Amino acid sequence: MRIRIINAHTLEPLTGERQKRAWLDVVDGRIAGGGVGTPPEPSGDARIIDARGGTVMPGLVDAHVHLTVTSTDVIDRATWTPGYTTVRALQSAGEMLRRGFTTVRDVGGADYGMARALEEGLAVGPRLIFGGKALSQTGGHGDFRAPLDDSQPCCQHKPDFGRIADGVEAVRHAARDEFRKGAHHLKMLVSGGVASPSDEISAVQYTSEEIRAAVVEAENHNRYVTVHAYHPRAVNQALRAGVRCVEHGNLIDEESIRLLVENDAFLVPTIITYEAMYEAGSASGLSEVSLKKLEEVRAAAMHALEQAHRAGVNLVYGSDLLGALQARQLDEFTIRGRIQPPLDVIRSATSTAARLLKLEGRIGTLAPGTYADLLVLDGDPEQDLSVLVSPERHLRHVIHQGAVTDVATHGNDTAI
Repeated sequence: MRIRIINAHTLEPLTGERQKRAWLDVVDGRIAGGGVGTPPEPSGDARIIDARGGTVMPGLVDAHVHLTVTSTDVIDRATWTPGYTTVRALQSAGEMLRRGFTTVRDVGGADYGMARALEEGLAVGPRLIFGGKALSQTGGHGDFRAPLDDSQPCCQHKPDFGRIADGVEAVRHAARDEFRKGAHHLKMLVSGGVASPSDEISAVQYTSEEIRAAVVEAENHNRYVTVHAYHPRAVNQALRAGVRCVEHGNLIDEESIRLLVENDAFLVPTIITYEAMYEAGSASGLSEVSLKKLEEVRAAAMHALEQAHRAGVNLVYGSDLLGALQARQLDEFTIRGRIQPPLDVIRSATSTAARLLKLEGRIGTLAPGTYADLLVLDGDPEQDLSVLVSPERHLRHVIHQGAVTDVATHGNDTAI
């Protein structure tokens, strides 16, 4: 399987290097080489893609998705079988690929079977890095029982966002179980959340001993722990316990930023989800209580992003959009661009994201030998981030491990 891209203006995000009139060869799903000027005659048959002076760059990474939450109708979702949930999730994955995301990290819900189906080409979609079910304490962000519901969580077999684990031993067991099932990382819910019914945003969830137990298990499995956290008390406790990544972090303080920098940890702001839910209002599926909590974190999000950027925190792209709001997955670029230079925003969705996912040298770059995850764009996103935000106008082709998706026709073409 061979592809040659010609007449390209390439963008290497990590270094910012640009090349004009460049060409790239793709062989068997990997970048085989390239150069500038007139390329040599290709060896064997190859599909020729003329970039026509447009930008060729690595495919995008969204490091905070929930593939299984394709509806915000909680009552309807309760009736879904595992098979129906999976079909909907894989359809959502295909839509993400057509937006330019060639890798996504699921942080609550997706499993080994979904990742395998995508890897084997049984469904069209991005590379799926999954963490299984997120860990929640009783009454925490992953516990969606109503106050009058005295039923006990059981079995953990049904596809779901999270699982309940209380105490060091239970956390250790749950972590081992998720890693047994192939999880690439483990997510813990260590502060209150917007959608959960019985906690406050400032609530600190899990003790340092419980978090440390999960971190030790992750390190023993050559994996890492990421945490859902808003409030600095929760963020700082988790960072001191050794977690590698913080999701959201809207309310972080100076101590949070210091710990993020000192630990070379990562922060994944997901500001678009608050904007999208705020604009949707009750149509987002949130209760009145949740909408009030939403305003609390929404108001602080941009300040947190600005402080983290100025301090040099490792910032990674994430959307965290649920249901129909997933259509706004690219709008996070616009939001980040109000604070960060375009190249830094692009790095957050390519080279920096690759480092978080422990896939540096394999994705997020145009280097020879790496996976051929590429975008062919009309326009230059380093000069104008709207080039990435409007795929219907600017994204001509998505190449994912050598398979070409022609975005204009929403077709998949692997011919050579």
